[in-house]
Amino acid sequence: MSGVKRKRNVFIVKQKLEILQNLNNGESASTDAEDLLSERNIIYHSAALQSMETLLHYMGQRGLDYGDITVVRKICVDIRQEMNKQQEQKRIADFSKQQMLKGKFLV
Repeated sequence: MSGVKRKRNVFIVKQKLEILQNLNNGESASTDAEDLLSERNIIYHSAALQSMETLLHYMGQRGLDYGDITVVRKICVDIRQEMNKQQEQKRIADFSKQQMLKGKFLV
C-alpha cells in the first residue's frame, strides 16, 4: 500500500471563497464542491478515444481474449458516435446562428 498515491482534491482560493459564500447563504457545501471539481476534471472524447485505442494496441500485443478486445472496440465506436453527435449539434447551432444573424429566421 505504500506505493499507492492518493489523488488529492485541491481547490484554488477563488473556489474556496465561492463555497464559503454559499455556506453563508445557507446552501450546501458538498454539492458545490463536487460541482467545482467536476467542472475542472473534464475528460474530452478525443482523450478518451486515444486511451481506448492505446489499450486496444496493448491488448493486441499481449494476445488477450478476443471477447475483451471486442468490448473495447465497441467502446471506441460508442465514443466516436458521441463525438459525431456533438459535431452535428455544433454544426446545426452554428448554422442556426448564421441564419438568425442574416435575418432569415422568423421567430
